[in-house]
Amino acid sequence: MDIFAFEPDTDLEFTRTIAARPATVWRCMTEAELLAQWFCPKPWQVKNAVIEARPGGAFHTPMHGPDGEVMDEGPGCVLIADEASVLAFSDAMGPGFHPRGSGFMTGVYMLEPTEAGTRLTARALHADPASRKQHEEMGFFDGWGTAIDQLGALAETL
Repeated sequence: MDIFAFEPDTDLEFTRTIAARPATVWRCMTEAELLAQWFCPKPWQVKNAVIEARPGGAFHTPMHGPDGEVMDEGPGCVLIADEASVLAFSDAMGPGFHPRGSGFMTGVYMLEPTEAGTRLTARALHADPASRKQHEEMGFFDGWGTAIDQLGALAETL
């Protein structure tokens, strides 16, 4: 289900196949204790995640680095939570769709069942080409790719 049109000037995307059913991958994306195990590349960790898998729900993934760094912009907002199909969230809004004044991106995970398990397409949607470029230079493909590989390894054990 591709409800978000891919815009190459502003969006980043990649696809992976995970050897687990979409329902299992969905659990890893929406259960805080499972999400904390894969959401950022190790040795970084997510601590005290809050995922309310419903439109308007909180999406909060505070990330902690090995040297005490903390990335915590406060809670974002779940936009779409179509079970085992689409999870979309944004940092431009807080819970309840309350505007935050600014935002860097909207994240979208689209799941499709395949004979091999689940085809996961991950997208980061940005407001402008400069934000897209900034995210790419921050290591989008390596960072999100590593995280999705960690998700796959976790899902395959459940």
